[in-house]
Amino acid sequence: MKDTIAAIATGMGNSGIGIIRISGDDTLSIADKIFIPKNKNKSIASMDSYTAAYGVISYEGEIYDEAIALVMRAPGTYTAEDVVELDCHGGITVLKRIFDLVVRLGARPAEPGEFTKRAFLNGRIDMSQAESVMDLIHAKNDMAAKSSLKQLSGELTKLIKDMREKLLYNIAYIESALDDPENYSLDEFPQQLETTVDNMLITVEKLIKSSSDGRLIKEGIRTAIVGRPNAGKSSVLNMLLGEERAIVTDIEGTTRDTLEEYINIDGITLNIVDTAGIRTTSDTVEKIGVDKAIASIDDADLILYIVDGTTTLDENDFKIMDKIKDKKSITLINKNDLETVVDKVLITNTINTKILEISAKEGTGKENLHTLLKEMFFNNELNYNDEIYITNQRHKSLLYEARESLNKVLESIKLCMGEDFLTIDLMAAYASLGKIIGEELEDDLVNKIFAEFCMGK
Repeated sequence: MKDTIAAIATGMGNSGIGIIRISGDDTLSIADKIFIPKNKNKSIASMDSYTAAYGVISYEGEIYDEAIALVMRAPGTYTAEDVVELDCHGGITVLKRIFDLVVRLGARPAEPGEFTKRAFLNGRIDMSQAESVMDLIHAKNDMAAKSSLKQLSGELTKLIKDMREKLLYNIAYIESALDDPENYSLDEFPQQLETTVDNMLITVEKLIKSSSDGRLIKEGIRTAIVGRPNAGKSSVLNMLLGEERAIVTDIEGTTRDTLEEYINIDGITLNIVDTAGIRTTSDTVEKIGVDKAIASIDDADLILYIVDGTTTLDENDFKIMDKIKDKKSITLINKNDLETVVDKVLITNTINTKILEISAKEGTGKENLHTLLKEMFFNNELNYNDEIYITNQRHKSLLYEARESLNKVLESIKLCMGEDFLTIDLMAAYASLGKIIGEELEDDLVNKIFAEFCMGK
């Protein structure tokens, strides 16, 4: 924490602007040595916080680049330390030369996530907010970005801290009553505590329940496209992508392996897998593809079952329907630009599914998917401004621990156990919730979390 750190904070590629970020005690002095403002009356050391100056990066008579220097003084910065950002031209060579110069003058290269780690250790953000920073960087759609921003703003922190304060109050009250029974009565305390814990469990259950939608928001809906050969699976993938990504021919068994793509449909991300046509085959290579297709069904949140509308259902269709009967599915009756002969009633009688008619060749029917996805996964609501969604598996596990401890408190109350027993489980719940926001975390776990961050953040 005493070192001054630096990193190239923008991607390593040719671009208009590249940013070098410096943070720590020696930030201002290092930047002052290399940045010469065009206004000769200015210097980095004399600049006010949240101000910028235009000038050149120069050292020992050599000019490295034109740049803008942004000065941000502690504690009102991202890391709560002195920070300078040098906005340079975005060429890789230029950025590396300036970065090497900054390191030569006393900074050291930052570890992945070290700027955010310092923000956490300096108390500017808690652990749940730090993790939301990384989620925001990796957001695959608008909904994921909004959810991350919600946590970054401190909404989850506020909720967790409120529950911990109530737990701590009740723990302190029990301890006080046991030490000083003349001034603190426990006569009706168990009933009051039961009400408090019941309300807290409602909040915890709501957060746990949100994690299902939270995962879908963050990672996308794992979607498998399945169907018998030549039903049009690869054509559907191409239609959704808006490009010819998968090979399409009239030859059965063209697709031999799975093909994975991310598709964004009106803000909903599908992590989609195109699979080989499912049928009985003696071809060794095709059989491997069929086995992979069947395996992808087990891992999927959603099945897009593609049916050739111009032919009747055969034994392969019934085999597929048997595999997907317990999964969420949308049946896409393909080739509706031609005469449809498939028995849709038979499909709905066989599996619980939604049916859409499409023509992958003509590109029709795609727009109806959005409505169905909202109905099936998000209860027809895609407004995340008023909800907190748990998108982090670590948070979910800790909420399960807190729920278990709170339920043990209720069980102890029903069994009329002594109040000192209640404090054990109250403290366990307090600790589990504290780990979500980083107030109970061990150093090794803190280091592991930040090691997963990107460089420069």
